[in-house]
Amino acid sequence: MFCRCIVRTAMFLAIAVSATGNARAQNIVKVGMVMPMTGALAAAGQQVVAGARLYIKQHGDTVAGKQIELVVKDGASSAETGKRLLQELIVNEKIDIIGGGLTADLLPGAALFTEAKIPAVIMLSSTTAVVEKSSFFVRTSCTLAQSSGIIADWAIKSGLTKAVTLVSEFAPGLEAEQTFASNYKAGGGQIAETIRVPLRSPDFAPFLQHVHDAAPQALFVFIPSVQAATFAKQFVERGLDKAGIKLIGPGDLTDDEALSKMGDAMLGVVTAHFYSAAHPSELNKTFTDAYQKTYNARANFMAVSGYDGMHAIYQALKKTGGSTDGTALVAAMKGAAWESPRGPMSIDRSTGEVVQNIYVRRVEKVDGELRNVEFVTFSNVRDPRVAAK
Repeated sequence: MFCRCIVRTAMFLAIAVSATGNARAQNIVKVGMVMPMTGALAAAGQQVVAGARLYIKQHGDTVAGKQIELVVKDGASSAETGKRLLQELIVNEKIDIIGGGLTADLLPGAALFTEAKIPAVIMLSSTTAVVEKSSFFVRTSCTLAQSSGIIADWAIKSGLTKAVTLVSEFAPGLEAEQTFASNYKAGGGQIAETIRVPLRSPDFAPFLQHVHDAAPQALFVFIPSVQAATFAKQFVERGLDKAGIKLIGPGDLTDDEALSKMGDAMLGVVTAHFYSAAHPSELNKTFTDAYQKTYNARANFMAVSGYDGMHAIYQALKKTGGSTDGTALVAAMKGAAWESPRGPMSIDRSTGEVVQNIYVRRVEKVDGELRNVEFVTFSNVRDPRVAAK
């Protein structure tokens, strides 16, 4: 009899603990982020996470009565590791929302998001094809096609009609190259040479010698922002800054955080991008000041992508009353519009793709520091590849 009482009491306690655990779980929204926190692309992942954490710091960790729990996993700049960690987050840790990282992680993960009905907010990848793979994708970063097409149009209008393209050989680089070349040729431009460099630990020097020999008016470059300082150094060493070749490209080339390390050879470089730390708005000043104070670093486009990714999640949870139903959350995110530190932005209602201003910027010295100063604005830019369908 005594033993039966003990067993019965233990069962009641187990049920009570389980109920308490379930109640606690119901009050928590788990946002999982698989980002390259180490490895070749570590800086990008760290910046996205920093932006997301700053948003939570500023807006609190509770929304619609639910506590936000950020679960960050290091994908180590490896597609295999990233894919495995995404699966573990969904299957084992019961993540409610994914903050999306690298293209190589997200493409194979798309079917999993669809099957599990888990929203994935893309905060890093800039490859157009990713969003098309699942109706549970939305994006707050950018697509390279948005900026690559616009810089091509600007180059033609500026009389730069002979160009060489130099890109990293992976999906974003190829997308940037193809979009630039398409717009450039359509405007009457000539691509003198197409150069692709290895993604990991490239030595740009021999490729830049080819550029020098081709003698173009412009060199279009897309490389990961974490390699920009190395590229700038070798660009100068090869004398391309003195050869009259205009350096142009998407904004990764003059990444705000790395710009101070690139030197005055970058003065005059023109890029097209959705964000500049020098964007003239009070909201951006507040954001950049807070980022500098928190991390002792200049905010960049990766940081604002993570910041806006968390904003999209918070606003969607408010609309659903805290419900983490994946279909409802995605529906709440699509069609959302807000004022970001980058300027006005929205998420396309039908595709989940980001719509935003693209700014043509020139590197100038402002108060003794190199800055990306915006001088032309293209409003509400959609990805040209999506818009053409």
